[in-house]
Amino acid sequence: MPGDKSGSTTAAIQRYNKMHRPAIVLRHSKDLKNMVTQDHRAVQRRTDPMLSFKSFWAVCCTIAGIEVMHAIRKGQLMTPGHSAQTPAEQGYSLAA
Repeated sequence: MPGDKSGSTTAAIQRYNKMHRPAIVLRHSKDLKNMVTQDHRAVQRRTDPMLSFKSFWAVCCTIAGIEVMHAIRKGQLMTPGHSAQTPAEQGYSLAA
């Protein structure tokens, strides 16, 4: 059961799945928090030296760019047509 032991979250997700498509898929993983923390560590490593942002917009754009580059590096970015592209080609296609 994700999060709580009462089962309310699971019941709510099952009820949602009956009424909506695409359905929400429950993933049971003990190490999910560790995986998220490990991914977040890469973003923190890049943003710690940049402590003096002038605007919220600048922060949003910077973190989004870091997240996209991290996804490209890990091979998680879906490309149009699902053609096999190198990380460099994926970056070039985003810049175009």
